[in-house]
Amino acid sequence: MESSINATTIIIGITVFISWVAFSRPLLVRRFILNPYLVSTQHQYYRFLSSGFLHGDFSHLLWNMLSLYFFGSVVEVYFAYIFGEYSTWYFVVFYLMAVVVSDIPTFLKHRHHPGYNSLGASGGVAAIIFASIIFQPLQNICIYFVLCLPGFILGIAYLIWSYYKGRAANDNINHEAHLYGALFGFIFCMVMYPASLMHFIEQLKSWQLF
Repeated sequence: MESSINATTIIIGITVFISWVAFSRPLLVRRFILNPYLVSTQHQYYRFLSSGFLHGDFSHLLWNMLSLYFFGSVVEVYFAYIFGEYSTWYFVVFYLMAVVVSDIPTFLKHRHHPGYNSLGASGGVAAIIFASIIFQPLQNICIYFVLCLPGFILGIAYLIWSYYKGRAANDNINHEAHLYGALFGFIFCMVMYPASLMHFIEQLKSWQLF
């Protein structure tokens, strides 16, 4: 596979297909959704990955895939510069690792709760978004195409919001996956390409509020 946008497009295509099929097949959802209790007791570890290709409804799917489309293409460009001919494989492994790693805290927290389930690509998408932020911290990110803020500011706000929403646990969204996916995106880039941290800091030094 060539680099650039191909890996992002393929991941989106696979995710949309599986999610769309699963919308009308609840048995399929139950088979592949992340259920920490079943992972713990039945050793169904595949659920860490398979749950990332399922979504609760069309709006959930659309939001994640739009985010992946816009930010994934940016990250692929940087990966092509950093990793050369192997950039596509780095990107795919990075995304799949993010899906899995972002769910590990959820697994540890709910492994004794048979009724808890989680699905969605949000952990992987959050990692992609925050990888783009470390490469382009001053690039504006727009919320619903209205409120536009530099990526690093929105990123900080997003982390704080995800942390407190995760602690509140008053909805059915796995906010902890967002939080840990975002952190994984930062850490992966800094470990695999340490110069990205200095590049990030140098860009922040040039930022002015007004």
